[in-house]
Amino acid sequence: MRYSVVIRYIGMVLLVLAAFMLASAGISYVSNVDSAYTPLIMSSLLTLLMGCFPLIFVPRTDRISQKEAYCIVVGAWVVASVVGMFPYLMWGGEFTLVNAWFESVSGFTTTGASILNDIEALPRGLLFWRMATCWIGGIGVVMFALVILPAIGKSKMMLSNFELSSLAKDNFNLYRTPTVVRIVLSVYVGLTVVTTLLLKLCGMTWFDSVCHAMSACGTCGFSTKNLSIGWYDSLSVELVLIFAMIMAGLHFGLIFATLRRQRNNIFRSEIARTYFAVIGVSALLIGISLWMADIYPNIFASMRSALFHTVSLITTTGFATADCNTWTSFAIMILIFCSVVCACAGSTSGGMKMDRLLLALKMLRNRLNSQQHPNAVIRTKVDGVPQDKNLLNSVMVYIVAYMLLILVGAFVNTMFGCDLLTGFSASVACASNVGPGFGEVGTMDNYSSMPAILKMNQTLLMMFGRLEIFGLIQLFFIRWWR
Repeated sequence: MRYSVVIRYIGMVLLVLAAFMLASAGISYVSNVDSAYTPLIMSSLLTLLMGCFPLIFVPRTDRISQKEAYCIVVGAWVVASVVGMFPYLMWGGEFTLVNAWFESVSGFTTTGASILNDIEALPRGLLFWRMATCWIGGIGVVMFALVILPAIGKSKMMLSNFELSSLAKDNFNLYRTPTVVRIVLSVYVGLTVVTTLLLKLCGMTWFDSVCHAMSACGTCGFSTKNLSIGWYDSLSVELVLIFAMIMAGLHFGLIFATLRRQRNNIFRSEIARTYFAVIGVSALLIGISLWMADIYPNIFASMRSALFHTVSLITTTGFATADCNTWTSFAIMILIFCSVVCACAGSTSGGMKMDRLLLALKMLRNRLNSQQHPNAVIRTKVDGVPQDKNLLNSVMVYIVAYMLLILVGAFVNTMFGCDLLTGFSASVACASNVGPGFGEVGTMDNYSSMPAILKMNQTLLMMFGRLEIFGLIQLFFIRWWR
């Protein structure tokens, strides 16, 4: 394997990050040159230099191997998280080394968990950089490089195959790789622009509109306010964000096909219908539970809060309007279920994915049918299309690995002092890239009180979740490289 080629391509990703740092410095400049201006300028220059050196000293090549592509994708995520720390560390405040690493990983993996006790104390430039990390991470740092840097050439196919999960590729079979990349980015940018305009019409400032649109479409949940969306106390803002989060949780190929009036659209997709049904049923049950417990004054307020938080957690966004720790145990259990399952493959959300849940339920049903009819040939189908056995096996293996990851994470959390609810929900929230959990890491709390070793544990869970476990675990098998 040619390590120089890996470093060259990671250098290209660093150029993209340097550009976003420079844009964040521009926000600082127009905000009366706030205290983040110098840290962002210095970080941008340092990142630019780190990205330029490989391009200067490593010869260009258009062909890369599978191992090289794998190392580029995984390496880009790790290096981006390291570089993302620079502005935080240079600015100071609450950002110790561990805290800066936590915030950077949380942003790029679109987890949205935070160690900040006073978000509103951050200057605008640094707030925008936080949003930029989650917006870049929404579709992947490598995906951005594939679009912005045409010099990558023929290697786009190899890199995009490693960046997109196998489940996400189904709705892109008709398109060539460059077209797929453009579709993903155009839907992503378009959704962000529409959300920004709608939030502005709801009364937000332009800065808050852009920031919350980037966060919602990246399904991250970072906010510019300490009370998150609860600070606005606006039904119209909540409805816009519900729309944005639901759309960001759908397969971008389905959204594109729907806009083009193609046959494989949102309304015909079995996975999309399951996604909407889970949201509707979960919100209804939570709303009724809250109303019967007299937590809210009327059924409308109960349903409003239930719908917002159901959508927020199932799409792994993590916005909040209330403290869910005060809710009923029944409501909390449903929200934990939503945090485990999450939205659709091919979206910006994390978690197990609705696709895998649907396939697992179909396989369970078929297993029961085959026991009743031993000689019958029963195939697992989605939208009438039989699914490959290798895909079905990989789905079950992933679900098992995903549950083990959550259990190991919870074990470590409780071993170092977390109570059971906090330890388990924090593991679910970070492995699923949701952000807020319950207990001491609830919707109106953060991860600042955790010891450094647990913050490192959470960031590892975030990385495993964002790279869908096996993308990162390969690094621990040295024999694979020989």
